[in-house]
Amino acid sequence: MQISTKGRYALRFLLDLCQHQGEGYVSLKSVAERQGISKKYLEHIISMFNPTGLLNISRGYQGGYQLSKEPSEITVAEILRITEGGLAPVSCLESETEGCERRENCLTLGVWKGLEQVITEYLESITLQDILDEYGPAVEYYI
Repeated sequence: MQISTKGRYALRFLLDLCQHQGEGYVSLKSVAERQGISKKYLEHIISMFNPTGLLNISRGYQGGYQLSKEPSEITVAEILRITEGGLAPVSCLESETEGCERRENCLTLGVWKGLEQVITEYLESITLQDILDEYGPAVEYYI
C-alpha cells in the first residue's frame, strides 16, 4: 500500500490547521505557503473533506478553515479513508460484493486481511494530537 500525495498533503494540511487553531479561521493561502503545496491542489483536497463535516469553512475576506473536531478526535485512519478511499492493501478487500472471483479458494486472502487489520489498528491509534505531541516543535515563551 502506498499513500498518495493527496493523503500525505491532507495530513499536513490538517496538522497545519491544528498548529494555528488559536488564530481563528486559517486561510488556504497561508497554509499553502507554509507547507509548500499549491493552493489549487489544497482546494482539491478540501473538496474531499466537504461532505465529511470535518472542516468549518468561513467565506469572505477574513475567511478560511478550522477543524470541526478536536485534534485528539481525528485519526490518521479517518483522514486516509477520505483521501485514499480505504486502507485495504489489495483491491480484493476493498469491497465484499465486488471481490475477486477466486475469493473462495484464495490461499493468500488471510495474509491480506491480517495486513489490513494491522494497518487499520495502527492508523486508528494515531490522532492529530498524538502527532503534534510527538513530533511538533516545542513552543518557547519569552516574557
